[in-house]
Amino acid sequence: MASMKIYHDSDVDINVLKGKKIAVLGYGAQGRAQALCFNDSGLDVTVGARKDGKSWNKVKEDGLKVAEIPDAVKDADVVMMLLPDEVQPDIYKDMVAPNLKKGAALEFAHGFAITFNLIQPPEDVDVIMMAPKAPGDMERLVFLEGFGVPALVCVHQDYTGNAKNIALALAKGLGSTRAGVFETTFDFETKTDLFGEQAVLCGGLTAMIKAGFQTLVDAGYPPQMAYFEVLHETKLITDLINVGGFEKMWYVVSNTAEYGGLTRRDRVITPESMAGMKSVLDDIETGKFKDEWRADWNNGLKDLKALEKKDSELQIEVVGKEIRALFERKKQ
Repeated sequence: MASMKIYHDSDVDINVLKGKKIAVLGYGAQGRAQALCFNDSGLDVTVGARKDGKSWNKVKEDGLKVAEIPDAVKDADVVMMLLPDEVQPDIYKDMVAPNLKKGAALEFAHGFAITFNLIQPPEDVDVIMMAPKAPGDMERLVFLEGFGVPALVCVHQDYTGNAKNIALALAKGLGSTRAGVFETTFDFETKTDLFGEQAVLCGGLTAMIKAGFQTLVDAGYPPQMAYFEVLHETKLITDLINVGGFEKMWYVVSNTAEYGGLTRRDRVITPESMAGMKSVLDDIETGKFKDEWRADWNNGLKDLKALEKKDSELQIEVVGKEIRALFERKKQ
């Protein structure tokens, strides 16, 4: 497979967005970070939010323009859907679609709704994605430091012939072209993102930590020691890998840790584990995960809430709260 094309500052003209009105829908971590960065980059931003709600007041405190979603969408040249995946289809149908003007760009930070046909835009708009590869708070911090986080850009529908230039200009407004912006597709972004969350970053990692903790506790070791060894130190390791890959991590840890890790890790991640990962990917690709997630959302998130409660009652969570309190600096 060919490598992904990468864009930098010199490749992108932010003036594509000069004189255009940008509506940022949603003011959570992503919405707030992107809206503030765009504003600092000289772009015309209006945040769409529920009138007099918590976000509405926060936008005003931050000094940005705010309007109810239908009003923010009207006459907007770029409409950014920075709302949770689960609410996007209804808000799009009720508030965005009736007010989306011909030739506008409908923009997403994640491709879930488009990839799985939960939102079906009209043919007379651009449909694009600009997906920063960092949480909102980190995006804002790095921008204020004069740099930017890497991002992905995708074009699903190019009605105006200018869709990619608009997506790239948004990335530049966030500072992402200073780091690097990769071009991909909605399909690739959506499915790899979901897989990473489920099999490795959120699902796989917590399952491994939980299993490691239980193995030590069942063998008679104190839960506090188990917590330190299998959870507390994960940040050290992931930070090292993030900075310099596996090579950096193996260089920094002890020779004992390196030898033990390299010779024993295949006992933990086995062919059965890989088969499990493949089944996770299959559920994503076939739409089974999407159907389950939408069904739970429509059922008031009963399954999700039950799973959250079960996790919160784990021994590792109880012990963890006690240990994390030791690291909090007490006010004098």
